Amino acid sequence: MTDSNFDLAVVGAGPGGYVAAIRAAQLGMKVACIDKNTQLGGTCLRVGCIPSKALLESSERYYEAAQGAFGVHGIQIGSVALDLPTMLARKDKIVEQLTSGVAGLFKKHQITAFHGVGRFASAERLEVSLLDGGTETVHAKNILVATGSEPTSIPGVTLDHDRIGTSTAALSYDRVPEHLIVIGGGYIGLEMGSVWRRLGSQVTVLEFMPTFLPAIDQEIARQAQRAFRKQGLEIKLGVRVTGAQREGDRVRVSYDEKGETKTIEGDRVLVSTGRRANTDGLRPDAIGLAMDKRGVIQVDRHYRTNVPSVWAIGDVIPGPMLAHKAEDEGIAAVETMAGDAGHVNYDAIPGIIYTHPEVAGIGKTEQQLQAEQIEYRKGTFPFAANGRAKAMAETEGMVKILTHAQTDRILGFHVIGAHASDLAAEGAVAIEFSATAEDLARSTHAHPTLSEIVKEAALAAIGRVIHI
Repeated sequence: MTDSNFDLAVVGAGPGGYVAAIRAAQLGMKVACIDKNTQLGGTCLRVGCIPSKALLESSERYYEAAQGAFGVHGIQIGSVALDLPTMLARKDKIVEQLTSGVAGLFKKHQITAFHGVGRFASAERLEVSLLDGGTETVHAKNILVATGSEPTSIPGVTLDHDRIGTSTAALSYDRVPEHLIVIGGGYIGLEMGSVWRRLGSQVTVLEFMPTFLPAIDQEIARQAQRAFRKQGLEIKLGVRVTGAQREGDRVRVSYDEKGETKTIEGDRVLVSTGRRANTDGLRPDAIGLAMDKRGVIQVDRHYRTNVPSVWAIGDVIPGPMLAHKAEDEGIAAVETMAGDAGHVNYDAIPGIIYTHPEVAGIGKTEQQLQAEQIEYRKGTFPFAANGRAKAMAETEGMVKILTHAQTDRILGFHVIGAHASDLAAEGAVAIEFSATAEDLARSTHAHPTLSEIVKEAALAAIGRVIHI
């Protein structure tokens, strides 16, 4: 029997949970972490962020080779063949390496891992149904809920996790679909749709909203939509899917478009219509945990729930469902438990779409500033005018910086183009430290680099752009 008295018990070993557990151990706490899977790392490491990025990287390289994109570099390639099993095996190997790495970190920091399902027995006690069939009672002064989220479907579409499945199934198709129908045109749908389009699928995206990627800056979104359509993704906006019927190895999807009922047929359907907080199995009623009707846990600004010993972070609380948001919240929560000052600046959290070109956004969009009647200035600079982008043959895209008209403080930072996810880090730091466009413009950026696009966009925002 394990000594089951702890300072902190973390329920969920995803990015928020395992990072919180490690930080708590650094602060001197005796920590347990409970997860329902044998592999640590949660959805992100096992069946989300990491495997999808592995496939995005591999599929992009295959696509470039197959389309002759290396020809401009003087590299001639003969016939190109896809070895899908090897590509999938590489993805699985990366997952295994990273999840094993988390286990190694737990060992290093003397964090006790319980592989099972944890449920509240009291405000300081969890009952754990172990995967090996046993049970364990874990006592802790504080309990941190970090159980993440799970995919949702829509009325009329029943998942069979084979022909009609979520992104988890789409990570492991045993063959390239002839026609992949993606229900939902958000981040996940576009990323997985891009993977299989590059590998040879016909891909149709059915999106309920009439506007493409309505939550991101629309100038950026319009460029992205043009790029994805040029790559062969068929994107239908303003359509309402009403059903999906499997017929053998085929699926017929029905949808309403401008009042007209239509159908489309494919051999795989990816349902990416959103995610919901994964709180059903916690038995929250046992402690009177405050939740909304969607199962989202209500917390104060320090991530404490209405039950003083219970805290929550990540996808189970309000806000965007992002791994890096959960990580920062986990660190802030346990630092607060330890008597320190935890902090998360929600204006400085990047949102990334890892397609090609990549799309990144931080802070306010132009439409938000207009709706809030905030006077602003805008600076943009295209990749096409940057020397490093030309050398890389990556000239599609732009950086866009939005600043307060009176103070010059950066309010929004948006990128579409190669390595947008990396360039976004500069915007996140700038917003975190309340930097102005002039601050960025006067900071030396190495030449030749893509980061010079950021500097030029900042210069544009103050009316001093150099290279256009």
